[in-house]
Amino acid sequence: MTIRAVLFDFSGTLFRLEHDTLAAHAGLMRALTAPVGLDPELDIDPEQWERRDLDPDAHREMHLAVLAKAGAKDPARFYADLCSPPFWQPYQDTAQALGTELPTAVVSNIAWDIRAVFARHGVDNRVDEYVLSYQEGFVKPDPKLFRIACDRLGVHPTEALMIGDSPEADGGAAAVGCAVEIVEPLPTGSRPEALLQVLRKHI
Repeated sequence: MTIRAVLFDFSGTLFRLEHDTLAAHAGLMRALTAPVGLDPELDIDPEQWERRDLDPDAHREMHLAVLAKAGAKDPARFYADLCSPPFWQPYQDTAQALGTELPTAVVSNIAWDIRAVFARHGVDNRVDEYVLSYQEGFVKPDPKLFRIACDRLGVHPTEALMIGDSPEADGGAAAVGCAVEIVEPLPTGSRPEALLQVLRKHI
């Protein structure tokens, strides 16, 4: 089947949170991005953690708790930075990857509006649709999110390619028939053209 649209994950795929505090405390990034379960020592309800991206207030509360238990000196300040565009850096090939002539959607488990990140880096006009969990009421890997994205782009799921960094969350697109490719959520300086390599493979 010919690929007629591309769906991208946000964090770890197109952009990465890169913050001095993370560099000094590797455990924080692991705690913040855990897709399933959590370190038992954090004493956080895994079910509540999995649903944090459905509600902005719950998202903040859960992250403040995790940050405090993971050793952040100023959880509130760090959380504000986490939701602040200046701390999100694009991968080296993000602009090019978003520059295909195909319809494009960003499908993300997130509880804040990430459009400002794209605008800061001048690529907001390269995204046709943003399908965000807190606005839609579903979190990946729920197939509904991927169907919503494909419907808004006017393509059948079998005509879409989903690119993400989580086999569990982003891999859910396969359930509706999308092609799926997974990239490593490496630091932005260590992953120069993984997105372009994937696109060349399919388009």
